[in-house]
Formats: sequence, structure tokens, C-alpha cells
Amino acid sequence: MPNKSESKVPGAVKDITIVVVGVVIVWLGLRFAFGTNNPFYVVSSGSMIPALNINDVLIVKDGYSNSFDSLKIGDVIVFHAAAEDRVIVHRVAEIQTGTHGERIITTKGDANDASIPGVDNPIRISQYIGKVVYVIPGLGLITKVLSPPVNYIIIAVILAVLFINRMGRRKDAETSQPPPTGTAGTFSPPPN
Repeated sequence: MPNKSESKVPGAVKDITIVVVGVVIVWLGLRFAFGTNNPFYVVSSGSMIPALNINDVLIVKDGYSNSFDSLKIGDVIVFHAAAEDRVIVHRVAEIQTGTHGERIITTKGDANDASIPGVDNPIRISQYIGKVVYVIPGLGLITKVLSPPVNYIIIAVILAVLFINRMGRRKDAETSQPPPTGTAGTFSPPPN
């Protein structure tokens, strides 16, 4: 007969595996549907006020070259800053053609007086992440609340609840089974 703790663990591992696989499938599906490695970004500065506010969540689509080639003045895009290691969301302000025929974009934050050299220009296809297609106002506050270490604590609690729940179901199943019956023709008298 297997040890009780051994029989409980595989069910909890199965639950955790299902959750992890589900999250991976949803994430890969979103990446495929929106055509970008990460379709979600949170606004972290006020450079696009009033169009975008701090903590708005942006849904970004199609970071491919055909999308970059079809950008027009006024589109809001997400990109890697030219001279800095940051992700920026600004509005396309100017489109030029470079010496080798490549498209070069200049952007500007709506709240900024002018484009910032090294940040807003030059933006090339290699820096382009995607075009903003939807904005969810204020949802980014959740990401601040769930930043480390709080997110690790929440994950640990969820895993513990799954494990305890699985153990409780096993215990209930074991106690609800009828006791084994004796062999025919034998009788054991109750203890004195």
C-alpha cells in the first residue's frame, strides 16, 4: 500500500502543472494574436498626458516590419529609445527616408515641448516594438501592488492552497470509503 503522503503529492503537482501550462498557453496565444513578444506595457511617465496617463496599460500589436512601414504621423508607438536602454511610448511626429532608403521615425510625447534627441529620434525598425491599439486606464496600479516580494508571496499562497486543497480531498475520499469486510464464514467478536 502506498504511503499516504506519496499518494497526495502527485495530485497537487498535477494541479500546479495544469496552472503553469495554462498560463504558458495563454501567454503564447496572446503573443501570437498580437504579433509581438510582449503585448502589454504600463505607462510610467507623464510624457503622453492627456492621451495616456501614468499606470495606464497599453496593448501593443504587430511589431513586424510591415507594421513599421505602414506607420503614419499621429500613431502612438512603443519602442526602445535610441540612446537609452528604456522602452518609450510616444506619438509619431515625423517620418523620413534615410540615405539607404530605410524609414526613420521621429516621435514626441504629447506633453513634451519638442522631440528629445537620442530618445525620440532616430527610431528605426530594430527599435520598434509595436503600435498601441488599446488602452486600459489605471490597470497598471495592479502591477505596482504585485511587484516583488508581494507577487512571490501570492504565488506561494496559491500553491499552498492548491496543495492543502488536494490533501483535504484525498483525506475526505479515504474516510468516506467503507471498511473492508471480512472473509465469509469468519466472525470476530468485539473486544471486551
